[in-house]
Amino acid sequence: MMRITETVKQLIIINIIFFVASLLVKPAFQYLALYFPESPLFMPWQIVTHMFMHGGLMHILFNMFGLYMFGSALEHFWGAKKFLFFYFSCGLGAAALHLGVNYIQFNDAIQPLIDNGFTKQSVIDTILSDRYDTRWLEYISESKFDGLVSSLAPVVGASGALYGIIVAFAFMFPNAELMLLFIPVPIKAKYFVPGLLAIDLFLGLRGQAIFGSRWDDGVAHFAHLGGALIGFLMMWYWKKNQFNNNRWD
Repeated sequence: MMRITETVKQLIIINIIFFVASLLVKPAFQYLALYFPESPLFMPWQIVTHMFMHGGLMHILFNMFGLYMFGSALEHFWGAKKFLFFYFSCGLGAAALHLGVNYIQFNDAIQPLIDNGFTKQSVIDTILSDRYDTRWLEYISESKFDGLVSSLAPVVGASGALYGIIVAFAFMFPNAELMLLFIPVPIKAKYFVPGLLAIDLFLGLRGQAIFGSRWDDGVAHFAHLGGALIGFLMMWYWKKNQFNNNRWD
């Protein structure tokens, strides 16, 4: 296994500090997780701080292990500054796509309610207080109601940035063999990563009621895809311009 690189080590330490702080100081989650911009809980800094927050022990363990495994290899070849630029670009791309999908989902549900006499702020305030008005279901379907609620839920985690890192790893080491814990068969990175993204796309669309009913597993699949998309575009550009041969130390 590759020795952990310095920047990756520092990112892991920061993530652990944020995680422990969120357990000890309960309001920290509310201030640092990423909320929908229309929510009164949204703060601009959350666009960055949510990348260091995690929803549970398995969540942070999985992300930090992935960051160590794939991130160290990239930092080794790129240097610290280039790696950090790529990492945060993918994290911001993840947030942008997630919020964009939530915006569409939110407005698709809120507009019929506004048209029928409810105010946007009253709906938001009611949902944030863990309540809902039964009259809403006279004007929107249950799947749209579920989408409205989930669009106002906070999102946390380094997963979006990590997906960008995984895509970059597949670009640089396409024949490296990877495997999932529950599928103990080595799969080359050039096949593994597209398969992983296809699963996320399917589950993300499933969560948008594309297949007739809405199924929400509580995972921000479009954040994963946003990070992966930015990672792909950056790697494609760098490869085209031979920029990936340059280090930023």
